[in-house]
Amino acid sequence: MDRDNASDLLAFLAVARERSFTRAAAKLGMSQPALSQIVRALEERLGVRLLSRTTRSVAPTQAGERLLNTIAPRFDEMDAELAKLGELRETPAGTIRVTSTEYAADAILMPALKKILPEYPDIKVEVVFDYGLSDIVAQQYDAGIRPGALVAKDMIAVRVGPDTRMAVVGAPSYFAARKKPRTPQELTEHNCINLRLPTHSRVYVWEFEKNGRALNVRVEGQLVFNSATGLLNAALNGFGLALLMEGYVQEHIARGRLVRVLSDWCPPFAGYHLYYPSRRQPSPAFSLLVDALRYRR
Repeated sequence: MDRDNASDLLAFLAVARERSFTRAAAKLGMSQPALSQIVRALEERLGVRLLSRTTRSVAPTQAGERLLNTIAPRFDEMDAELAKLGELRETPAGTIRVTSTEYAADAILMPALKKILPEYPDIKVEVVFDYGLSDIVAQQYDAGIRPGALVAKDMIAVRVGPDTRMAVVGAPSYFAARKKPRTPQELTEHNCINLRLPTHSRVYVWEFEKNGRALNVRVEGQLVFNSATGLLNAALNGFGLALLMEGYVQEHIARGRLVRVLSDWCPPFAGYHLYYPSRRQPSPAFSLLVDALRYRR
């Protein structure tokens, strides 16, 4: 069926259902003379009269009634299918790829996913752990979760956590035969557990600040890991000092499994943010995740 035939049939259908050229024209958003001309042209093309017209009423002829009964259900089916497609577009569904650190995934992302995934089974989330600054566009991530200070200015950033701090920790067994460091410079005398950043293949430099004075220290030690879990487990087992997010070690400190040092050199900084490209058009599923993650004081 070509486009003109479809338009003409819709015009006939409107008149036959409304039993009025005036009401049908208003419904279709056109003038009554234009509608009459369309229906007349359709009748001439088919070679049969479809509508009986009087000064007071319009009614389908026998041929018109047959055509009405044939095409009306089909157009109704098409309308229903189009409506279903619209509903599908608005239903949260699809896969969301997120790059995150382990701590952010455990402390921030997992609680949010608990709220939405059971209710929306068509949403899938892929989480990739990375301690570097991934190019989320090039690597086809939908979003990343990083501390606010690390988010590029051309990204949309949504705060998903409170301000946080880093913590230098070691097991009581490690400090049994060693003095606790009082300044970051004294870390050179200690066995420190390093983190290698997968993105840049380099060892993370420990960053400190006190009274506006920033200080970076390249620490040395016998162990290097590429995940926070490795750092934490090594510290708990007394292998040395580790630099980790405060929230990651708070419970271990409270229970006496870890001892914190240099806390005066670890000031608060902007907490975690979800970030994504400004040109991204959020899907219903992605918008749902953003709202579930959004930090509310």
